[in-house]
Amino acid sequence: MASSAKKLKLSTPSTTTESKTKIDDFANQIQKRREETAESILKYKFNKKRVRIISQEQMVADGCEGIVYWMSRDSRVQDNWAFLFAQKLALKNEVPLHVCFCLIAKYLDASVRQFHFLLKGLEKVAAECKKLNISFHLLEGSGAEALPQWIIDHKIGAVVCDFNPLRVPMGWLEGAKKKFKKNVPLIQVDAHNVVPCWVASDKQEYSARTIRNKINSKLDEYLTEFPPVIKHPYTSKFEPEPIDFDEAIESREADKSVGPIEWAAPGYENALKVMKSFIDTRLKIFATKRNDPTLDALSNLSPWFHFGQISVQRVALCVQEYKKKYTESVNAYLEEAIVRRELADNFCFYCENYDSIKGASAWAQKTLDDHRKDKRTHIYTLEQLSKAETHDDLWNSAQIQMIKEGKMHGFLRMYWCKKILEWTPSPEEALKYAIYLNDHYSVDGRDPSGYVGCMWSICGIHDQGWAERAVFGKVRYMNYEGCKRKFQVPAFVARYGGKVHKYIKK
Repeated sequence: MASSAKKLKLSTPSTTTESKTKIDDFANQIQKRREETAESILKYKFNKKRVRIISQEQMVADGCEGIVYWMSRDSRVQDNWAFLFAQKLALKNEVPLHVCFCLIAKYLDASVRQFHFLLKGLEKVAAECKKLNISFHLLEGSGAEALPQWIIDHKIGAVVCDFNPLRVPMGWLEGAKKKFKKNVPLIQVDAHNVVPCWVASDKQEYSARTIRNKINSKLDEYLTEFPPVIKHPYTSKFEPEPIDFDEAIESREADKSVGPIEWAAPGYENALKVMKSFIDTRLKIFATKRNDPTLDALSNLSPWFHFGQISVQRVALCVQEYKKKYTESVNAYLEEAIVRRELADNFCFYCENYDSIKGASAWAQKTLDDHRKDKRTHIYTLEQLSKAETHDDLWNSAQIQMIKEGKMHGFLRMYWCKKILEWTPSPEEALKYAIYLNDHYSVDGRDPSGYVGCMWSICGIHDQGWAERAVFGKVRYMNYEGCKRKFQVPAFVARYGGKVHKYIKK
């Protein structure tokens, strides 16, 4: 019965003294592996295919007084190829190492929820950098606005930056490239993907089927242990400006009514706790139960992955140790964490219209257009959808989960998104609403995986044509009855309290 549904929450790892000791031991084991891999990045054979020189200049000028890692997508110290490469340059040139994070006032439809997770994570990064004699700087404005003069003022010899395939960060990179001094190399390192995006494929891939072998065949070369970022031996001549992280959160131009989430605390150590609890308690059922929203079978790591607070590569290395014990679950997890995630980066990198109907395959554009004028049984406004006020209690419950927890179960995200196509006047409006809601409420919104999820659901990206029907055309269909066959819908509805709202045609 629905009334007997357990009040299941996303896993919040225990904080007892015993559990803290276990996490500390786990963290120490990982650090020991780094140190066994190499004494430092200078003693490690860095794979140069992880690197792209963005500028024309490639050599660090003599007499420079520092190297900068322009941190953006990957907000962590350890297990970060971009950070490691920046330290390598600084050690070779015997100069201080700086980390700059350039913070903009408003980012797409992000709310305070996302800025809070980002900045509280960066507060921990700053503290870790200080212990390693690396200066951390929080600069106001985009990299193109804040960095050019800063680099001149502090005689910086090279800038190393993260890789991000999305339009706005690519624009920051392009703007910075134009404004930087011509003798300062600008170097990009893909620290987010296991196989660098430009190495995995040189074109937009049609589906997981076409990219899977391209990635899996390269894992022996790329899915390797990391060396450590070490205490830096060269000290900066100037101190970083003091940072008030709370004030930085408060001063963003973002919706403050969508506040921080309770179940997920920012930062690498908290990600480590969630990873450990996944491996210890949920990995064994991942293969068979991951599509059941009433069970806690997922890694729940997407918020930390999105902000780069833990490396997907580190998680993959830890999970694959259990391959003999949980073969199917480990294979299923690596498929999702590596192949599917990197397919999303591939799509956004090579498809300019990754968030538009124009980015869909020709068959999908045609079928959606053919059915553009089909009668919709229900039409909802963005406000009604935001408030979870539809006639569908399952959809409403999924929306409430996203509002409250900043995360929606992956299986329900597909159902949720496809219903938006069914209940809005056009595919364009459906895509716009789905992206807005995901970006505004989900901690892991504004991410290639989010855009691809919306595009798969509404535009058939990385999918094929199915039996033709009203509104959807040949785009894959999902319905309430199908969900009932997959899991206990009443149990999920009871947990989040989505009600059936009477539909009044406007």
